[in-house]
Amino acid sequence: MKCEVCQQREVSVHLTNYLNGQKTEIHLCQQCAIEKGYLDADEESYTIHDLLSGFFNVQANPTTKAEPDHRAEHQLTCPQCQMTYQQFNKIGKFGCSKCYQTFSSFLNPIFRRVHSGNTGHTGRIPKRQHVHLQHQRLIQNYRDQLQELVKEEKFEEAAELRDKIKDLEQEGKSSAKKGDEL
Repeated sequence: MKCEVCQQREVSVHLTNYLNGQKTEIHLCQQCAIEKGYLDADEESYTIHDLLSGFFNVQANPTTKAEPDHRAEHQLTCPQCQMTYQQFNKIGKFGCSKCYQTFSSFLNPIFRRVHSGNTGHTGRIPKRQHVHLQHQRLIQNYRDQLQELVKEEKFEEAAELRDKIKDLEQEGKSSAKKGDEL
């Protein structure tokens, strides 16, 4: 798309203005946007690509090593598409599905940064599965707590939690049988 003012250079600035319910759009090149006063010439331009690639420019360490091995990072290449880790880091997307396995040891730090510290996706619960999935999550939550209590050697509290888990699992089995009968 060509600049609306000079009709020569490619558009790099898209401005949308709403005034009295009317929407107007202006598409300009960098130079014309500066000349018209929409951009400050002293400011560095910051593109969406810069924003997205900023998420990936993390010094990601493989989880198997305590110290970063930058040599492995430079040599890591996908066997299927031949994409290197540096190419992935630069463009921010993989070349093929095999890249996920190849670069897996470098991905968790990126996911943590992009997803506010989370590496697993829990998602929303479909309405028809709401009760069942909530029940499963509660059991898993209790199991996680149980492991912590055992590590801390709080065996009485762990035994109580174990009993709660057994009760919840029995409830789940009985409600599953009722669902099969319907």
